[in-house]
Amino acid sequence: MRHFARSALADITPLRTSPHYRRVWFGQTVSSVGQQMTAVAVSVQVYALTGSSFATGLVGLFSLVPLVVFGLYGGAIADTVDRRKLGLIGSAGLALVSAVLAAQAALGVRQVAVLYAAVALQAVFFAVSSPARSSMVPRLVPAEQLPAANALATVSMNLGLTVGPMLGGVLIGVWSYQAAYLVDTLAFSATLYAMWRLPAMRPQGDRKGRASVLEGLRFLRDRPNLRTSFLADLAAMIFGMPRALFPAIAVGFYGGDARTVGLLVSAPAVGALAGALFSGWVGRVHRHGLAVLSAVAAWGLAIAGFGLVRNLWLGLLLLAAAGCADTVSMIFRNTIMQVAAPDDMRGRLQGIFVVVVAGGPRLGDFESGSVAALTTPAFSVVSGGLACLTAILLLTARWPSFARYDARHPTP
Repeated sequence: MRHFARSALADITPLRTSPHYRRVWFGQTVSSVGQQMTAVAVSVQVYALTGSSFATGLVGLFSLVPLVVFGLYGGAIADTVDRRKLGLIGSAGLALVSAVLAAQAALGVRQVAVLYAAVALQAVFFAVSSPARSSMVPRLVPAEQLPAANALATVSMNLGLTVGPMLGGVLIGVWSYQAAYLVDTLAFSATLYAMWRLPAMRPQGDRKGRASVLEGLRFLRDRPNLRTSFLADLAAMIFGMPRALFPAIAVGFYGGDARTVGLLVSAPAVGALAGALFSGWVGRVHRHGLAVLSAVAAWGLAIAGFGLVRNLWLGLLLLAAAGCADTVSMIFRNTIMQVAAPDDMRGRLQGIFVVVVAGGPRLGDFESGSVAALTTPAFSVVSGGLACLTAILLLTARWPSFARYDARHPTP
């Protein structure tokens, strides 16, 4: 059993050997739970104030635009300044916004514009500081531990996605919006402490002056392996992300209601968390490019299968399998980016990654919704999954070097 646990469960070596990484991981986990609590509280409060689903949906738009715009510039800033200080500023800003949300709830401010402005500011602080935090990881653990560190990062993220909304709902129901916002504010103390304890994290290299966003994009254009890793993720998010159809699917496929929608939404996150918890094998894989392609292909097949079945529990199992595949892809994509890219480019590449993660699912919502409107939800899901698989086959044929990428000899 001990051998099975060591080989199958997530490798916690980075947490054991690096105090700095351990503090950063714990702080990000606590903050992620708090931020998801706030996300639920904001959506519920906007709906309570307006009674409008459209107004509630605007919350996502007010966060998307700053994420896309400031994600790119946050990466450029991270390549020229002390990343520790940038992480501190971003975390302090997020904590301040949560405190403002708590204050407006306590004072009974009934202005939805305040909530929209707070969400936009949250997105700005996150987009500016996230590339800095992510690009620190290769300086905190040895290169051979990066797959394990990235697996642990997905555990952290998915704990936030699964535990945060549940705790937020409980706090709002038992106490108020103010309680969720206050807990989120206090949760940032763990991240602030972790960042404070870090040494200076200035980018390595002989760069002088400002780092250009366009320079980062040109760097990515001329590096086929890094570029293919981004394109593979976009293929999964644009063609194989049917979350916008979950309400229609819940009724049309399963004769369900809002609770069924909740199960469909949570299933990929549960699968992603399971994939991260049982990621002990990732450190033994060297063909990271092939792993990414295989994982995204598995995602597409699972989504296509989900569109064909009409049994709820089988559908949830397929969505969980897709989430698990997404975790595997994310682990190896992050590792490729951290190892193959030079230190003074990691911030900008992480900024582009933020834009892909933020924008890809929204494009996927548009794609799946448009196809469903022209045909049926079932056709949209199945065709999207197969289009994802086709895109992966085309990427493999166009850039075969990516499938041969070897972590022991990283080539960007």
